[in-house]
Amino acid sequence: MATRIATLSILACTALLAACSGSDRFTWDSGSSSSPPSGGAAASGSPAVAPPLNLAGRWTLSSTGTSSCAMTFGANPNATEGTIAPAGGCPYNFYTSRKWAYAETGLTIRDHNAQPLAQLAPAGPNRFEGKTGSGQDIALSR
Repeated sequence: MATRIATLSILACTALLAACSGSDRFTWDSGSSSSPPSGGAAASGSPAVAPPLNLAGRWTLSSTGTSSCAMTFGANPNATEGTIAPAGGCPYNFYTSRKWAYAETGLTIRDHNAQPLAQLAPAGPNRFEGKTGSGQDIALSR
């Protein structure tokens, strides 16, 4: 009888430890509650829609009377949100750009604190135009 209890204890411990060994953790709850990442299209109140073109890649952000800069948009094809890596010399405070999201209202560029920097709309092939939060005109093109 004592051997059975010891064997069962060892098996139970082994099963619990095996459940902790992978990246998929053992859970008692089979349901999951997922919410969109902060700063995404759902956070702006507009439903996410596929952009008119693949936004991943290198873009040029410009504004009349100021400097322009290169921005690399990171994303999978047909993604509705992704990352931004701005190069030096960006006008206004676009050097803080970190995220983009595309929704029915257009393309939103957000900073490192998830605050919107600009809202842009498609303005032809490979071009978006819009305004910063403080009203300056900007364009994003390839």
